Amino acid sequence: MNASATVGVGTCLSTSKPLSIGLTPVPICLLRRRRRCLMIGAETEVELAASEAQPASRRLILLRHAKSSWQHPSLRDHDRPLSKTGRVDAVTVSRKLQRMGWIPQLILCSDALRTRETLNIMQEEARGFLEAEVHFISSYYSIAAMDGQTAEHLQRTICHYSRDELFTIMCMGHNRGWEEAASMFTGASVELKTCNAALLEAPGKSWEEKISIYRKRWFNHNVSFGKLQR
Repeated sequence: MNASATVGVGTCLSTSKPLSIGLTPVPICLLRRRRRCLMIGAETEVELAASEAQPASRRLILLRHAKSSWQHPSLRDHDRPLSKTGRVDAVTVSRKLQRMGWIPQLILCSDALRTRETLNIMQEEARGFLEAEVHFISSYYSIAAMDGQTAEHLQRTICHYSRDELFTIMCMGHNRGWEEAASMFTGASVELKTCNAALLEAPGKSWEEKISIYRKRWFNHNVSFGKLQR
């Protein structure tokens, strides 16, 4: 994404004739092309400085866990594992994100069993997820059930764990909170079925600057994965 300038060496700018210094003559058209490259010297430095000053794109993946199993009603909700369908969908979402180039450098994940199993499958399927820094956030499980509080909580945890050199972060959790957070960040209604993700992108010099729900809205790529099941 960084702009670059190419400078020709050994080209005469004062004439359009080929140079002859014991080397193969250079075609006039090539000289003119090189002349254009050389003549932008000072201007290019200004343009490069301006491009470097542009805030980098920040990408936030809000992923809801894959479908869980209800075969063991005696289990606590926190301890429910994935269903067979959920395990297949976790493979699908990891492959899709990898093809799209949305591989997180930092993963913040609920410590509920179904979210941890979703992440484990994704790490087995795509090496990029295995290389990411991972933190399990116990509060992600409980906050998702509290109306209107998830977006602000995500904001705080992202600012706490992120660094400015990280450009893609994934938060894994639960509804209703994940849908609410995605909707608040984008300013539009977002639905997240199991193993679906909101892919949010926006420029920002830092995560602290960009993640605030009270500032510029994020762009949602609105991509669905898996079998779209609740």
